[in-house]
Amino acid sequence: MFNKFPALRRILIYTILSYVALVTVNNSGYELENMWLIYTPMFVAVYVFSRWVDSKLATDPIKDQKKHNRDD
Repeated sequence: MFNKFPALRRILIYTILSYVALVTVNNSGYELENMWLIYTPMFVAVYVFSRWVDSKLATDPIKDQKKHNRDD
């Protein structure tokens, strides 16, 4: 299902990773006056990591197998 809707897959991955990161940071005990000093790099890292995860999930194993067979 998620291969048919890549935008939905990306949103789901980003939402799950963002939620986990927010819970982790909020339960870490940091008490800064401006929490965006932690949130901004965290969300950037979550975005980069979610794009990497999406690229790994989006690869088609059948296509990879056919490509591998042609190379041999």
